[in-house]
Amino acid sequence: MKETKKIIPVRDQIADQIRSDIIAGDMPPNAKLNEVALAERFGVSRGPVRDVLLQLTKEGLLVAKNNCGVSVNSVLSPELQELMIDIRTKIELHAVKSLKGKLQEADFAEIDAILDRLQDAFDNEDYTEVTKADMDFHRYLVMKAGGEELVNLWQPIILRMRMNYKRITKPVDCVNEHRAISDALRKDNIREATAALKANIR
Repeated sequence: MKETKKIIPVRDQIADQIRSDIIAGDMPPNAKLNEVALAERFGVSRGPVRDVLLQLTKEGLLVAKNNCGVSVNSVLSPELQELMIDIRTKIELHAVKSLKGKLQEADFAEIDAILDRLQDAFDNEDYTEVTKADMDFHRYLVMKAGGEELVNLWQPIILRMRMNYKRITKPVDCVNEHRAISDALRKDNIREATAALKANIR
């Protein structure tokens, strides 16, 4: 049976690329975004670009001000970063506790694929992809636990955090931290999973 490729809408492709640019620092904090220039870059009309900018503003990566247009959001203060970490931890701990008895082998196959992407990204020294694979791992767990409602609460927090993510981790440590969460969930050991999660989010 031939595998069908998933078709990603143009708006989603543009949004993903702009997110990547912001996370990578190619679009630095407070940088202004120009609709016309972005439309030319992506080969689309201004309509889809305007939709994407609105979406990313709702996510917290961009900020829109009257008479000033849209720009990349500013870096969080250390105090707000700590608050974001606390909120994110509470959401993900809630998610992990909600997953007891819920994950199937198909879920762990998906999780293993994300962890393989994480390892490959480290091997290739592609730290933007490292960040995206890291977020995808946590997003998968949050989505399985609480669906879009919980993801919509969690996603703006993690995206803002990633704009000034400074924790330096050795590749083996980062991958192992995530595998520890996955291994505990595979055993359905929620206590072990929550401990591994707390060790990863800091």
